[in-house]
Amino acid sequence: MTLFTRRHLVAAMGAVALAATLPFPAVAQDALPELKIMAPAGAGGGWDSAARSLQQVMTKVGAVGSVQVTNVTGAGGTVGLAQFVNDADGSADQTMVGGITMVGAIISNKAPVNLSQITPLARLTGDPLVIVVPKDSELKTVQDLAKAVKENTASTLWAGGSAGGADHILAALFAKAAGANPAEINYVAFSGGGEALAAMLGGRVTAGISGYGEFEGQIKSGDLRALALSSPERLPGVDVATLKEQGMDVEVVNWRGIFAGPNISADDKAKLAGAVEKTVKSPEWAEVLKARGWSDYYAPSDEFTAFVASENTRVHDVLKSIGLAD
Repeated sequence: MTLFTRRHLVAAMGAVALAATLPFPAVAQDALPELKIMAPAGAGGGWDSAARSLQQVMTKVGAVGSVQVTNVTGAGGTVGLAQFVNDADGSADQTMVGGITMVGAIISNKAPVNLSQITPLARLTGDPLVIVVPKDSELKTVQDLAKAVKENTASTLWAGGSAGGADHILAALFAKAAGANPAEINYVAFSGGGEALAAMLGGRVTAGISGYGEFEGQIKSGDLRALALSSPERLPGVDVATLKEQGMDVEVVNWRGIFAGPNISADDKAKLAGAVEKTVKSPEWAEVLKARGWSDYYAPSDEFTAFVASENTRVHDVLKSIGLAD
């Protein structure tokens, strides 16, 4: 009887010691049970890709138990933003991705809602835009495109994201640098990256703009010709010159971040921000960045909040200078 008791006591003590060394109970306890992420645009674009990448990595690293992504399209993300302001008020499990395109759309559309009404959690990526032309285009260089824009501004058809967004800003600044009137550019705004890509692959537009990562496959396959990047420096391993290298003083970075709803508690904000930080500092997120050609631009909540405020001022000044804002 004594031997039986001792054996079981030793076994029980061993089980307790082993359980103490395992990470799984701690992860399960610390993880948020569930999270909703709104992508305020159609499938295939940068916000949708960012939301679904977060969904994938958050669950994989144990930051969140389950993640649901929804798409709400319209008006450069401002339709989704308005819905988010109402539905996510005080919510501990709702978030939304957004970025510079939304800042521009809010201003140019005179939207009744803005980013100051929600809670910045983290800045995620900051990617250069790329200017491309269809593979059969007669425009071979940035200088060719600049000449076409200057001589036939209205006849040069641009494809990009939502009106007033990063793509639109770059097209207008390019026209201005080329010596054309930015207010005269012919810009076609698409709600999703897939639609813009189809227009470019079909040769229905003169030039297109999007994040390099979104067009990388078509650039490498030769279906699209990359003329220039909008970043201050070249991307590592990418043989595409910047606009500044090619004599055009234009620079635009397409940043993306994630937000919580209005009026959330300090505790809920800390938990959401912690889940995001755990995700974006993981090796799995680094793999996503590499695979998609995204640049790491992480900033925590306080820094991101100040950044959003400064971007609102900067983007408004740019849009006003090119006739897209009052």
